[in-house]
Amino acid sequence: MAEATTNPPLQALRDRIDSIDRELLGALNRRAQLAREVGELKKREGSVVFRPEREAQVIDGLKAANPGPLSTSSIAPIWREIMSACRALETPTRIAYLGPAGTFSEEAALGYFGSSIERVPCVNFDEVVRATSAGAADFGVVPVENNTEGVVARALDLFLTMPLFIIGETSLVVRHNLLRNAQTTHGIAAVLAHPQALAQCHGWLSLNLPDAERRPVASNSEGARLAAHDPALAAIASVRAADEFGLHVLAPAIQDEVHNRTRFAIITHPDRHPAPRPSGHDRTSLVVSVPNRPGAVHDMLVPLKKHGVSMSRFESRPARSGQWEYYFYIDVEGHAEDPQVAVALRELRETCAFFKLLGAYPIDAH
Repeated sequence: MAEATTNPPLQALRDRIDSIDRELLGALNRRAQLAREVGELKKREGSVVFRPEREAQVIDGLKAANPGPLSTSSIAPIWREIMSACRALETPTRIAYLGPAGTFSEEAALGYFGSSIERVPCVNFDEVVRATSAGAADFGVVPVENNTEGVVARALDLFLTMPLFIIGETSLVVRHNLLRNAQTTHGIAAVLAHPQALAQCHGWLSLNLPDAERRPVASNSEGARLAAHDPALAAIASVRAADEFGLHVLAPAIQDEVHNRTRFAIITHPDRHPAPRPSGHDRTSLVVSVPNRPGAVHDMLVPLKKHGVSMSRFESRPARSGQWEYYFYIDVEGHAEDPQVAVALRELRETCAFFKLLGAYPIDAH
């Protein structure tokens, strides 16, 4: 009985929560009004609405100031939604990504920009680049690497020639699920998914569906759409795709690697959006090639070591010249405008036969 008298009644706690919710709503509307005024100033100045470095700094600052008990990992998704809703008061941001609805690319787009966006689903990565280049979308979202299957080769090939640059990144925990319009695995003739997803679930498929054909399609959601109309087919896709196409989740989380993550790049056209300024927590991406001579690759890396610039990724792709030449995709820690990075890149450029800066941008704030 003593415990019942010392703890507030449930209704009293609910009343306090309702009161705080109304305070929050009032504060959010005051923030939205200020954001609208900022937007009007930006229009008069001709500056852009979305600044990834500013949003990254806001989220990093809130994380550092968080007293709890709210989890610090909850800060980014909450504030991205708030900032997304405020941006939409001016004009919805158009985002291109690999469709249809329910893809991990769509999930990455929503996680980075928030849900107050105009969605531009595309049939493949090339179309994402075309839509963003042509102005049908303000930004594009493309996967660049997976922590188990490595780089997405087509995305890297597009980066080499596209007139776009990277202004941000986000990473997503990827959980693959076996989906079907029946509630049993009996009679599955083929499993449909993007080639990366099929590779990431190779072990599970070999053990559980060894006789089923593995059929690559343009996206996991496209596989789910096809499986919804054919009982002989199953798909590997997200729970969002299962909901979108009315499929049953026969087996959840069938990826071979428990901590399966995919990294996505946020791309845009330099004529429509300026390069992000340093945020204090940045990465720089570039693609280079070197003369085909002994020691050329070693010489290329010397400026980074000399100036204390840490390299976080180094991938090679064939140049398709027929001469066994390669392009090297490099990520370094820091912003291209940081003094030590700037001088290292300047010296690196001098050793290269080809040099393209893909972007300098804030690191994922999730």
